[in-house]
Amino acid sequence: MIITIFRSRLRPEHREEYERLAPHIEALARTMPGFVAIKGFTAPDGERVSIVEFDTEENHIAWRNHPEHREAQRLGREKFYAEFHLQVCRVERAYGMPPV
Repeated sequence: MIITIFRSRLRPEHREEYERLAPHIEALARTMPGFVAIKGFTAPDGERVSIVEFDTEENHIAWRNHPEHREAQRLGREKFYAEFHLQVCRVERAYGMPPV
């Protein structure tokens, strides 16, 4: 499994436009082959964290290169994000308990 951890801070002047586009991009990710999950969190200090999981590196790369996602990435760099940090990780081990 490949996990992307995307940390960012939005520019306040473009928040509304971002919030209109983000649900579409998330819905698009969910249609991609190998999509596993996406979760988003916002810290009290305004930092946002998204965790995106794909089953294989090939499917992760296909998502990264999807034309609409590429355009959203461009808008993010040029307009939406005051800062961001991205990490792409390969799962070495995973375990847990089922929910109660």
